[in-house]
Amino acid sequence: MAHRVARRAEADLDDIWLYVAKESSSIEIANRLIDTITDRFFTLARFPYMGRSREEDFGPGYRSLPVGEYAILYFVENEDVLVLRVVHARRQLEALFGH
Repeated sequence: MAHRVARRAEADLDDIWLYVAKESSSIEIANRLIDTITDRFFTLARFPYMGRSREEDFGPGYRSLPVGEYAILYFVENEDVLVLRVVHARRQLEALFGH
């Protein structure tokens, strides 16, 4: 099993890093948060169904996994994981996909 990260998710990670680095005035804190989030990508590759099913919200194969104040939104296809977005958990997740 493998994982891939969509370009939009990569941009989300960059935005999160920048925001946290500015707000905390600490590159180290921002780096640790991004490391924590991206470590979960490898866990999802091993256990793709550990996240909450989002089939009712987005359709078959969609799932989400909380990581602190953030949520990883991903898609499972043939046991592989595609990370679609990484967003603050307070966001309206349905709005991200036009639902």
